[in-house]
Amino acid sequence: MHLKIFSILIILILIPVGTVFANTSLISVQTDNATYDEGDTIVISGQIKIIVGETPITLQLFKDGNMVEIAQINVSKDGNYSYPILAQGSMWQNQGEYVVKVTYGEGNIAETVFFYTPDSEVLTTTDTFEVNAGSSGTFDLDYTIRGGTISTISIDENIFGLVVDIDASDEGKIVLDLPRKYIDAEKQNGKDEVFIILIEKQNGDLIETTYNEETSHSEIRTLTIDFEEGDSKIQIIGTYVIPEFGTIVMIILTVGIMASILLTRNKFQIKI
Repeated sequence: MHLKIFSILIILILIPVGTVFANTSLISVQTDNATYDEGDTIVISGQIKIIVGETPITLQLFKDGNMVEIAQINVSKDGNYSYPILAQGSMWQNQGEYVVKVTYGEGNIAETVFFYTPDSEVLTTTDTFEVNAGSSGTFDLDYTIRGGTISTISIDENIFGLVVDIDASDEGKIVLDLPRKYIDAEKQNGKDEVFIILIEKQNGDLIETTYNEETSHSEIRTLTIDFEEGDSKIQIIGTYVIPEFGTIVMIILTVGIMASILLTRNKFQIKI
């Protein structure tokens, strides 16, 4: 009787141990991002817990069950591995979820997924926006936006800059041709200064970001600004925006002071 109970206990102990061992993989896998666009480089990496001789890693990439790419990767001495894939070419025409599968030796498998969007599926608009410049009239601002649309572009003289309202349906970028006549960032010696770029996130936070300046000449400065899905507002802050605003403010201030003086005089005259 005792022998029978002992045998049952041994079986119960061995079953879960065997199951855990069978389900434990010696390899892990990940990508450096969750989403990619056409032309991006996808970096696939991971680690081997126990290196087995010169055994290579087999990498397979699938879209809807169809193989997009296959490769063999050598493992470094510390157990790490990395493999870049350029998302470009005839095999990268379909939008959606892609599955990365890596195999190491017998039964050691790991998988991860990412979402890919080809250029044909990314909303891209090139147009000209007419910006209201108050008493100075309007001016045209050429732009290209990828991954979203522009709602409005307005002047904010309080920050010496422009505010661009966007609907970012995807991760993307915006290219703006800023006319120096209406907005610029200059140092005291007249040379170009860096613009300050603030982006309003989904939670309402304003985050400072960088930009690329592709071209710059006497009339235009072209800025390229990256944004993320859900971003709603881009502030471009310079050192001046439409110089006429300064004159207008001074005129209004002067008129206000003169009106105040006249009212004061009339008040005293009435009392007399």
